Formats: sequence, C-alpha cells, structure tokens
Amino acid sequence: MNAPENPPTGRHDTVTVIGLGPMGQAMTRTLLTAGHPVTVWNRTAGRADGVVTDGATLAATPGEAVEASDLVILSLTDYRAMYDILDGSTASLAGRTLVNLSSDTPDRSREASAWAAEHGATFLTGGVMVPAPMVGTEAAHVYYSGPEKTMRSGLATLSPLGTPKYLGEDPGLAQMMYQAQLTVFLTTLSGLMQATAMLGSAGMKAGEALPELLASADSIGDILRAGEENPGALLDAGEHPGDLSTVTMMGATSDHIVETGASLGLDLALPLAVRAHYRRAIEDGHGGDNWTRIIDGIRAPR
Repeated sequence: MNAPENPPTGRHDTVTVIGLGPMGQAMTRTLLTAGHPVTVWNRTAGRADGVVTDGATLAATPGEAVEASDLVILSLTDYRAMYDILDGSTASLAGRTLVNLSSDTPDRSREASAWAAEHGATFLTGGVMVPAPMVGTEAAHVYYSGPEKTMRSGLATLSPLGTPKYLGEDPGLAQMMYQAQLTVFLTTLSGLMQATAMLGSAGMKAGEALPELLASADSIGDILRAGEENPGALLDAGEHPGDLSTVTMMGATSDHIVETGASLGLDLALPLAVRAHYRRAIEDGHGGDNWTRIIDGIRAPR
C-alpha cells in the first residue's frame, strides 16, 4: 500500500533531525532544500557543522531539539540510542510525532511506539531504502507504518526524503519490510564477495569479476518475473510446480558450489547455509518441486 491519498499541503513546517551520521545529514539537507526550517542535534556536535553552514539550527540539548518542532526525525544506530538520548527529555514529547528511521527489530519498534504513547507522543516507524547520497532523489523510497492519521499529517513534510510507502497501522511492519529488504541486500553482497573470492583464486582480478557478477545479480529479478506472471502468487497458493528449476537440480548445484569452495580453501558458511535449504527440502520428499519449496524449511526450521 502506498501512502494515504490527499496529503496535506501548505506551510513548510519546522522539522527536527536527531542523529547526524551520513543519513541524518542527507535528510537534513534534503529538508532544507525543500524549504523546511530544520533544527538538529547530535552527540558529537562537530558533525553538525556542515548542515549548520547549509542553514540548519543546532540545538544545545536533545530537549531543546525536540521542543523546536512538532515532527522529530531520528536517524540513529538503533532504538536503544533513542532512549539514551530522549530519556531526559520525555516531558517535551507530549503532542509531538516521533519518526524513527533507525534500524532495529520489529518488536523493538512496537515497544518504542508504546513508549512514545506513554509520553503523549505519536510514533511512526520508517525504513529508508537507499543510501545517503540517494536521499531526496527520484530513486528514493521510504517505508512507513504506524497510525494512518499521523502518516497523513506528516506526509507533506516527509515526502521530500523519498516516495512514502505506507504499510499499515502496525508499527512493526515498516521495520519488518526494512529487515526483509536488507536480508536480500546483505545476502547478495556476501554472495558477490564469495563469488569474487572464488574467481580470484583462479587469478581473476575483482575489476574483471565484479562486472560479470553484477550483471548476473541484475538479471535475477527478470528471471523470476519471466517464470511467473505474478511473482509470489504460486507461493501464496502453496504451489511449487517442478517444471523448470527443481529442488533436486538446485540442490546438486549447491553441492558443487560447496565442493568448489572447499577445494579452494574458502570460508563455506554461506554456501553451506544455502545447501542446507535444499537438503532439507529433499529430505522432506520435495525434490521434484520447484526450488521455491525451500521456504517450508525456512518457515519451520528443525
């Protein structure tokens, strides 16, 4: 589900950004460019120098930063950092909206929403799905979840950061999507390095290997879309037709990857984990099914 329709328009409201790592700095500059007065705070005050030069206002304390705006964006290492920073300023939270764009678990997002409510604040969970240099570009999108009314009221202010994609009322949903997306991302990065190391053992430089490997990674989406008109529909129906890539075939490939890595003396943690998915499905009698059958073992590990 995308963001609620008919976002409010009007004045450029003041925004507070707490946390000025690369992402916080990028969001601050994007909001300034969009015409929003921005107040900032960071534990290491020197990190604010650049955005202050660009027009942001540096608050002396977290409480001062919170009190400067009705909408407070948090860009921190994790949710624990939010408590560490704001525990001394909870009296200032009433009536404000906290938008936490930090990474953590869905359960911690739900706990944070309840904590904010105890102090009279509303809470949106968010996940920015681009690196800092891409914030504010057409390629940027941000997942949100939490109260729809709060999402609607903050939409005009948050939209410059990236296309808002609203997932629903559960504050854990955006974090769940964020972690799911990072699962794909980080696993792909590890796979690329595993493959680069494999080719490097044969004398191929990374500058030669990575362009070929990236082309392969880029093609995966097209391959999956070509195999199913509506990707995921057969999974939802519990159907795994084995007319193309069966569990047995893919499992044999995973064996070869493990054997190759072992012969080269590479770390086998990633290929062994992948092979385990196929072996489990074969042991459960699904060798003739499509490779998607491995999801059963992921959903119900032994």
